[in-house]
Amino acid sequence: MNRARLQHMGLLAVLLCAALVAVPSRSALAQASGTAAEPKPAAGDKASGGNAQNGKQLFTADGCYECHGRAAQGGVGPRIGPRPIPLAALITYVRQPSGEMPPYTAKVITDAELTDIYAFLQSIPDPPKVDTIPLLK
Repeated sequence: MNRARLQHMGLLAVLLCAALVAVPSRSALAQASGTAAEPKPAAGDKASGGNAQNGKQLFTADGCYECHGRAAQGGVGPRIGPRPIPLAALITYVRQPSGEMPPYTAKVITDAELTDIYAFLQSIPDPPKVDTIPLLK
């Protein structure tokens, strides 16, 4: 590739990162709307009652990563981690999605397996802060 094309691609990468960082967090949206934000459970928290390690395996085995990315960062499908929607909403959406996602019945993936996937989504760490990324300084 020529130098100008590489510079252009680098600029696009920086702009994409900046755009992703500019998306307001759930807590910022909650503060703006006056509602309380849901706290993010610690990686070892069993609040959902799920098994994060099994959830990670299911996330891969059931093909969730194909649309949502290996770290639930989004791709063809939306970003669903590291702070997922509430478990009940996740289960409801998986059963009756409104977008292009196909429905997954309880015969395909059980509520217990979705709870494990939810625990995996909760265990994903937040991305690094902008000021810690050398390329963006």
